[in-house]
Amino acid sequence: MAPNQPQQQPYPTMFPQQGMPQSANNGRFAPSKSAITANEVARATNVVAAVSTLFRAKVVGQESLLLSLMVALLANGHILMESVPGLAKTTGAKTLADAITASFRRIQCTPDLLPSDIIGTQIYNYSKGTFETQLGPVHANFVLLDEINRSSSKTQSAMLEAMQERQTTIGGELHPLPKPFLVLATQNPIEQEGTYELPEAQLDRFMLKEILDYPNPTEEVEVLNRIESGVIEAAVDDSQLIDLQEIVYLQQLVKKVYVDTSIKQYIVILINATRYPANVINPQLARYVENGASPRGSITLMQVARAVALINGRDYVTPDDVKILRYSALRHRIILNFEAMADKVHQEAVIDAIFAATPTP
Repeated sequence: MAPNQPQQQPYPTMFPQQGMPQSANNGRFAPSKSAITANEVARATNVVAAVSTLFRAKVVGQESLLLSLMVALLANGHILMESVPGLAKTTGAKTLADAITASFRRIQCTPDLLPSDIIGTQIYNYSKGTFETQLGPVHANFVLLDEINRSSSKTQSAMLEAMQERQTTIGGELHPLPKPFLVLATQNPIEQEGTYELPEAQLDRFMLKEILDYPNPTEEVEVLNRIESGVIEAAVDDSQLIDLQEIVYLQQLVKKVYVDTSIKQYIVILINATRYPANVINPQLARYVENGASPRGSITLMQVARAVALINGRDYVTPDDVKILRYSALRHRIILNFEAMADKVHQEAVIDAIFAATPTP
């Protein structure tokens, strides 16, 4: 297929990119020869559809959360979810894990939680006279860290090291974590007593930070109906479960999604604008920015865009794929000063200004 010819998209768009103008000729970003076959794209679309169906059966609304969870899963990253209690953070994470034949562990973080409680430790066996390694709950495919900001800084560091290195060290021995390995962490922003705020440098370890909002009245009535009918508590039919190897396969497929040079340049320009915002956006808004995103921000935007493209049945990235999760990918990587806090200016305002001021390819 020639680069200047639009590629037909025969598969349904699972997550419509609402609120953003669609490029008139996205096909110009397609490769001359695709590394992904139509059958592989169809296979990916079927898996995404199956997981999405199971998720939507248990969780009402929260489409942005579903997309972020799917992207984190396919892009082999980790996700931090933030909201007041009761907005389906834990339910959403557990529902995703329940849809796949994978190991799942939930860790309730508390101030007295120790690193060994997470990664594991060595226990002396008196009958054998030797030390035996007991692996901690982090050695699972899906790990839910509930209220991560309640654990101490030392415990947070141990967990974040496991996230980055994808291995643990116990008694001088390395223990690789299973593949795939996905951490779904939650935090509650309204309570500060007995909490340890995650440092900005450690927040960068999360690929995405999703902030959940209240459901609308119609969605909330549906929540009550599903609880009354028992749908929420119903077990998932084993025949509907997705095999773990399918996820591993899709993670490898995401890496083959084509990213045009113009898209890469677009990503780099956006990230560079977060570092020098005064050159791009209104100086009055730019003065609130203390630090911009590191190269990890560029890498994240590209990985996220690749996953979004595959989820929506394409083998190449468009500018809209870069934009759709811009808040989740960048809000925890742009550091604002105290003046911004006093004036109630949030990262989303800076992100919107940068994207609006940057020409789309």
